[in-house]
Parts: sequence; C-alpha cells; structure tokens
Amino acid sequence: MSGALSRRNFLRGRFSARGPLLRPPWAVAEADFSHLCTRCGDCSAACPTRIIAAGDGGYPTLDFGRGECSFCAACVAACPSGALQRQAAQSPWSLRATIGDSCLARRRVECRVGGDLCAAAAIRFLPAPGGPSLPLLDAACCTGCGACVAPCPVRAIVVAEVRDAC
Repeated sequence: MSGALSRRNFLRGRFSARGPLLRPPWAVAEADFSHLCTRCGDCSAACPTRIIAAGDGGYPTLDFGRGECSFCAACVAACPSGALQRQAAQSPWSLRATIGDSCLARRRVECRVGGDLCAAAAIRFLPAPGGPSLPLLDAACCTGCGACVAPCPVRAIVVAEVRDAC
C-alpha cells in the first residue's frame, strides 16, 4: 500500500491524497532524495530559521509556519549524504506562494501583512474602488521563501510546488 491508501495514513486520519512534500532547498529529485537522505537531522539542526522539521518517516520537510527560508545554504553544507546539492546558477526550488479566497483583503477587510513582509516585493496591493486594496501576487518575483505564510492571520497564503506549463 502506498500514498493515500497506506496503513500509516489511515491510522493518522489521512483519508485523501496529499500534495507533494516540501523538501529543503536544493534537494535532489524526490526519488533520489528518499534513497540518499539518511534522516540524520543535520540539515534541520543547521537551519538558522528552524523551518526544516522531521516529517513522515523522519525525512526533512519544510514548515513555513515556523518562519521563512533565507537561502543561506547552511542545510546544504550540513548534509553529509548528498541529498541536498547546491549547483551554480541553480534555483533552490520551484516553490511559489498562492493567495487563497479566505484572504481578508479579498473579503473586503483591510490587511496588508503578506505584502509588508515580502522582501522580493512579489505581493503588491492594487487600489480597489469602494474598499480595501486587493492583493496581487507576481509569481515571477516570488522566491517561495515563505515569509508571508506564518504572519497571515487567516492562513490564506500557501507555498507549494509549481510545474512549468510548457
């Protein structure tokens, strides 16, 4: 059994399929990652923002509820197995933020928390007639760092893997 139908997921109350796991920056492809990663926890211990946590089976996953990724590469330097490999001119991942419908500004309540904390200026607010400004996310500018996730009062912002449409 695997995926959503596994015994582990059933016993943990997970009855539907979950999205792909968020791995630390510069992680190799998932199939290789699960073979290379020794689950030693060195990447988690090295992370200055403490966003790397042990997930299912002890493999490292990201928890943007704890903070953001600064792309310092301390996790890569600490990884003895090669599951995290930083290459020159390589993007750390293809994660991007999305803003859901529960966003306060989209529900006509003034809130600019996500935009205020976005160092990449990927979240901007456009004036709307007769109400608060509406959020606009520029996916091309978004680094997927997760700085906007934890402070969002209604958890409307999610960082997830994006696939190229090409």
